[in-house]
Amino acid sequence: MPLEFIGIDPETQGGGSPTVWVEEETADLVLQGETADELLRAQVSETEWVAGHDTGIPAHETVIRVPARMVPLLREACDVAERRAGLL
Repeated sequence: MPLEFIGIDPETQGGGSPTVWVEEETADLVLQGETADELLRAQVSETEWVAGHDTGIPAHETVIRVPARMVPLLREACDVAERRAGLL
């Protein structure tokens, strides 16, 4: 599963940092970010975001927080993913 590196949090100080990649074969976005705290996880878990859809966070999923300053990197990753998937 080769990954195309898109970018890292521009305010990184070393160690773990929010990062964005695009998986080359599937064009999926791969994100590294801060693990959501319990309050945010509870808000996500307890809210019915789509009528009739199950609430909660399945065991195979997680919630992460990506800083707003990384929005340009996410836009770039979306563009790369769309090109790679043949959607553009």
